[in-house]
Amino acid sequence: MLAQQRQQAILERVRRTGGVRVAQLVRDLGVSDMTIRRDLEVLAERGLIVKVHGGATATGTGSTEEPGFAVKSVRQQAEKEAIARRAAMLVRPGSSVALSAGTTTWTLAHHLVDVPELTVITNSVQVADVFHRAGRPDQTVVLVGGVRTPSDALVGPVAVAAVRSLNVDTLMLGVHGMSVRAGFTTPNLLEAETDRALVAAAQQLVVLADHTKWGTIGISTIAALGEANVVVSDVSLPEEARTALSENAGELLLADPSGEIGETGETGETGGTELETAL
Repeated sequence: MLAQQRQQAILERVRRTGGVRVAQLVRDLGVSDMTIRRDLEVLAERGLIVKVHGGATATGTGSTEEPGFAVKSVRQQAEKEAIARRAAMLVRPGSSVALSAGTTTWTLAHHLVDVPELTVITNSVQVADVFHRAGRPDQTVVLVGGVRTPSDALVGPVAVAAVRSLNVDTLMLGVHGMSVRAGFTTPNLLEAETDRALVAAAQQLVVLADHTKWGTIGISTIAALGEANVVVSDVSLPEEARTALSENAGELLLADPSGEIGETGETGETGGTELETAL
């Protein structure tokens, strides 16, 4: 297959599925990792795709654009892993935790399967599947019903009714975007309603959002910045965002993909947080 034919095949797949992984293209097209990365570079330079860590996604960033789970899973993988590790430190054995839908909360779920006697409430098919596969008999997982979205969230009146009947210690909330004006947002109106119900059901709100979420605004607001007890992001978060979140949210924790933990807030770099004490 000629380079032009290969690049056209890659572009068609991105447009059809919303995103591709380098490893999968290497297997499917039978070429080297370096060849695929050169093809992606060519397509990105032409403005036809957006290169991300480990692959590429389709272009477009409208307030109602909702990428599928597979698309989002290839974005900022190192940052999401670091954020998940840091957020998992806030969860205590025997507590009840709600996890919203999203690839960051899905990453977090892989760390929470080791927490004993945990009760998990989620509207995410993907998150529930992580705990189901782990099969811990001392963990209880409640998957609410509803209509499935492109990001594998269950939303709508059935989901909202189920969530409103519950009370949880902590909500781990993944978001599409965050800003001073709009707060924490999502591009899906029904998902915003379900997420707002999760916020209301939780005693503590922990928002998980990597640095690329700052300045991105979805069509619907889930919560204001000031409603978050803790925001967990990464060390690439812009200074403007650090200032705004530190001034509005209860506490800002910054995770380092290199393995070190960085924090801003009153507790200092290695101290415990008010949330950790409460759980």
